[in-house]
Amino acid sequence: MNAFDPDFSAADLAKLHYGDGDFAVLKPGRYVVCAVSGKKVPLEQLRYWSAPLQEAYAGPAEALQRWRETNSPG
Repeated sequence: MNAFDPDFSAADLAKLHYGDGDFAVLKPGRYVVCAVSGKKVPLEQLRYWSAPLQEAYAGPAEALQRWRETNSPG
C-alpha cells in the first residue's frame, strides 16, 4: 500500500502532535497530509515534520522549502 492507493480515505487521516524527536498520535489513522505538497504520507514513512509549526512534510525537499519560507529575512 502506498500514499496514492485509493484505499486511503478521509477516515484514515491521523491527527498527530509533533515533538522535537517524535510524535504522539492524537487520533489514530494511516496517514497525514504534507503541509507543503498536499501529498498523503503514510505514518510508517513519516520522517520530516516541524514541532514549532505542527506540520508534517513528505520529504526533505518539502521540509527545506518550509524552513526557507519561515526563516528568510523579511
